[in-house]
Amino acid sequence: MHVVVGLLGAALVAVNLAEFFVMIVLPRRVKRSVRLARRVFTVTWIPARALARRLSSRTADTFLGVFGPLGLFAILALWTVGVILGFAALQWAGGSHVVPHRSGTFFDDLYFSGGAFLSASGGTSPQNAFSKVVLLLEAGTGLMILFIVIGYLPALYEAFSRREVVVSQLDPRAGSPPSAGALLMRSADRGGWEEIATYLDEWDTWTAELMETHLSYPVLAYYRSQHVNQNWLTALTAAVDTSAFAMAAAPAPAAHAGELTFAIGRHALADLAYTFRAEPRGPGEERLPRETLSDLYDDLAERDLDLVDLDLVRERLTQLRSTYEPYANALSQHLAVPLPSWMPRDDAQRNWEEALWQSRRGVSSLP
Repeated sequence: MHVVVGLLGAALVAVNLAEFFVMIVLPRRVKRSVRLARRVFTVTWIPARALARRLSSRTADTFLGVFGPLGLFAILALWTVGVILGFAALQWAGGSHVVPHRSGTFFDDLYFSGGAFLSASGGTSPQNAFSKVVLLLEAGTGLMILFIVIGYLPALYEAFSRREVVVSQLDPRAGSPPSAGALLMRSADRGGWEEIATYLDEWDTWTAELMETHLSYPVLAYYRSQHVNQNWLTALTAAVDTSAFAMAAAPAPAAHAGELTFAIGRHALADLAYTFRAEPRGPGEERLPRETLSDLYDDLAERDLDLVDLDLVRERLTQLRSTYEPYANALSQHLAVPLPSWMPRDDAQRNWEEALWQSRRGVSSLP
């Protein structure tokens, strides 16, 4: 019996440390997914998302906004408990020699294991060589996890901060929530296809960094933005929408303006959908009806933006959208984040124009 419990304890320690290594230390995707972490998020996220659907949009976003940080701490707590329990089983298997002058119970071993992990033995001490070896191993494991987590959290929040800077920079150009139509029209006013190409080049770098950080640290995807009407997924989708339109509607050589951003954006959407096991699916309703595309085409033509024939734009755009929208919609359903519309919505605003203190007092922020 003692041998079986000892083997189970060693296996529990090994499994938790392997999960910790894959998720925290090894910043890459592997074929064997982090099962414990994924199950924690799956079990807790599904009911949380279902509850959020019953709340107002602002309350739901605030409610889901705490899920990412709480989920991260829940996983760390599970790893800690698993390691402590595993080492306690090893001490029990070795004879519970942690209490002077008598054989301790499993609860003594559990208390001793927790103290060893936290470097606070609480009056207990190992009484034989086996207990001393287990103590040293657990104390070293506790220190290793502590120092790695101390280094991990700043890196995680730095990646979050860099992501949100660019999301906020999109607001003056595309509004909040953003739309490809608003971004295209504002860029057309400022410099035509050259301005659009220059701006999309900036998104190329951001999209590549977002893909790498969110594949390395998937928990970041659950972190919401400061403003309810902003989100990394809507920003990414709006950028890919804009790139797709540029490829479909711009005459040569301007048609190459959005190719790089489109390629890396589609790559990011596809890989992240796979990471979260979000099955690709088409949107429930058409995001770009014929009438909306015609209105966007006319608005851009009025701004003297060179465009190819509308029927050709529609044909090209339909083909391009079919390559990324199923992944974007899968992530939208999984993360409970609505996809952006192609044209500015009635409730869209530019956050930089809003003065929070003035709006709370019922005073307009702009004349």
